[in-house]
Amino acid sequence: MTHSTEVWLVLLVALVLANLPFVNERLFVAGPRLARKHLGWRVLELLVYGGIALAVGFGLEARVGQRQPQNWEFYVAALCLFVTFAFPGFVWRYLRRGA
Repeated sequence: MTHSTEVWLVLLVALVLANLPFVNERLFVAGPRLARKHLGWRVLELLVYGGIALAVGFGLEARVGQRQPQNWEFYVAALCLFVTFAFPGFVWRYLRRGA
């Protein structure tokens, strides 16, 4: 797998995981179905899925070679990017008309 493919794979995984909390009413996709999942559960899922996406990126980076140490700025930028990726799911769940 080339570096470019790995970058696109991490971005695709992050995009899917960021929108996952907003497309269903189950806790963490496989948990119990709730009548109406509270926003707090969705935010918790978003944070956990963000950690999973980060772990996938770190795993692919470690597979290529030595993983580079990161400072807090990297994690803040990654969180902002992940929240930006979640915007379509948020709009679909909360802002569309007739919902």
